[in-house]
Amino acid sequence: MARATSNNGLRLASTTVRIFFLLTLILGIIYPAFMVGVGRIMPAKADGSMITNAEGQAAGSSLIAQEVTKPGFFYPRPSAAGDTGYDAMSSSATNLSPYSKEYQEAIASKRDEVAQREGVSPDEVPVDAVTSSGSGLDPHISTAYAKLQTPRVAKERNLDQQKVEQLVSEATEGNYTGSADGAPVNVVKLNKALSEL
Repeated sequence: MARATSNNGLRLASTTVRIFFLLTLILGIIYPAFMVGVGRIMPAKADGSMITNAEGQAAGSSLIAQEVTKPGFFYPRPSAAGDTGYDAMSSSATNLSPYSKEYQEAIASKRDEVAQREGVSPDEVPVDAVTSSGSGLDPHISTAYAKLQTPRVAKERNLDQQKVEQLVSEATEGNYTGSADGAPVNVVKLNKALSEL
């Protein structure tokens, strides 16, 4: 009986070791190698959808909004990511209640700022111009917000407004949000196109 128990223990240990090495081979080597291979089929997406400048250097990702500090560019949504916003290492929303007095004051202030910058009434400012996304890094703005900014960008760049409208159209993606303000426009791709003019 002792010998049978000993043989069962050896078989169990042997099976455990074989399974360990088999799973290590499959999950630790074969599967990761397969996923890297699949990633090489579509390298742009696998490498973070990077965009490059005129010199071919990485200038950001088309998946992460960037702060606009110069005239002649489209502004993204406001960001609450990090202390100053647009920090990819601190992706977050404001976490303030819509009923918070602080939040409502910030929205009103931002609405006035956008209205003054774009030369319109505060009532014409779309909601995505004054609210951050859940991640604080969304690279999309609504068609309505892009159209609101088009005259200013055309004027600041001394471009024909129809040319700027064409660029907005090219950066517009499928309307997967169902937003009343129109299909999403990738503001990072749009600003890159403006930089290349």
